[in-house]
Amino acid sequence: METNPTFNTEQITLTNWAKRYVEIRQHSVDICEPLEIEDYVVQPIVDVSPPKWHLGHTTWFFETFILMPNVADYQVFDAQYNFVFNSYYETVGARVIRTDRGNLSRPSVSDIYKYRKYVDEKMQYFLQSNLMNESIESLLELGLNHEQQHQELLMTDIKYILGHNPLFPVYKKEMIQQNEVESQSEMVSFSEGVYEIGFEGKGFCFDNELGRHKVYLNDFEISNQLVTNGEYLEFMETEGYSDFRHWHAEGWDWVKQNQAKSPLYWHFIDGKWMHYTLNGLQEINLNEPLCHINFFEASAFASWKEMRLPTEAEWEVASNHFDWGKRWEWTNSAYLPYPGFKKEAGAVGEYNGKFMVNQTVLRGASEATPAGHSRNTYRNFFPTSLQWQFTGIRLAK
Repeated sequence: METNPTFNTEQITLTNWAKRYVEIRQHSVDICEPLEIEDYVVQPIVDVSPPKWHLGHTTWFFETFILMPNVADYQVFDAQYNFVFNSYYETVGARVIRTDRGNLSRPSVSDIYKYRKYVDEKMQYFLQSNLMNESIESLLELGLNHEQQHQELLMTDIKYILGHNPLFPVYKKEMIQQNEVESQSEMVSFSEGVYEIGFEGKGFCFDNELGRHKVYLNDFEISNQLVTNGEYLEFMETEGYSDFRHWHAEGWDWVKQNQAKSPLYWHFIDGKWMHYTLNGLQEINLNEPLCHINFFEASAFASWKEMRLPTEAEWEVASNHFDWGKRWEWTNSAYLPYPGFKKEAGAVGEYNGKFMVNQTVLRGASEATPAGHSRNTYRNFFPTSLQWQFTGIRLAK
């Protein structure tokens, strides 16, 4: 997911801009540090991009949108990289189609790290020179948030790459997540009425969060906890994947076409349910929040429980009454514009309105979300069939 920016900032010094740039850019490198060189190139499915492509694409963003327009006589690192690392920007020119990213044996991983070093050095000079001014701040903030979006995608893509390796390799041994649900699940009640949703205040947000507006909600209840592995296993053991009554028609087609029987990364081995984690193949922890399910599975489970998924308005209104951030949570809302939404001019305006079709909203954040990159108004979105994101379920009724 990539979205278009809006930024309302208190003054940030140029020194702070340079510091933030270094810290955020370094985190991408840190994510890739445990990888073997072969891991950088793999693209198992169209939705997964090779790690080296993420490293190049995020670098291309700063070169293309900040350095080239604002530095006189700027010399690009490689003129071919615009074709290789452009993602969806029709305005910027032709590009490698997404399915072919895994065919890019060249540029090499070494070349891409040289590219990052080259652009980072130019950016550091730029950020601490008189070329940097307030008119560029919103674009720079977009670039930093764009990199953080790709850091989350890096984690999801790396897990998919390693999780589909028959050896189930460990990504990082010391990366142990403690995500158990620690308290009893309870339903929190909200009365019917008019509420407001959408971003307000200072700081960065994407433009799909703007247009704070009133919504009318009927009485509703929402769980204070995410659905656990144990709860979902009960659904599986009572033939949840075999009972068409709980599934949307499209979801039931997905079950049959994929012979689906469990969430992504789950494997039944020697009489036990195991799942692939970033720490390798492990036995399912029944008390952990469920992860890696698509909208079809989330909706079917909710139907089986005689409940439903919350709308994104219900989720946002209730979000201060429960802990969130362990999983991206499916809502029952289509990804549509808020009142007054307008696409910005130019290339950076391509990344919102054109995706507002056939997508479903997720709310919250996950263990893969970089620190400082979450807020309760953030509107993530994915197609209903995808499982590879760190997704979970919160029930409502």
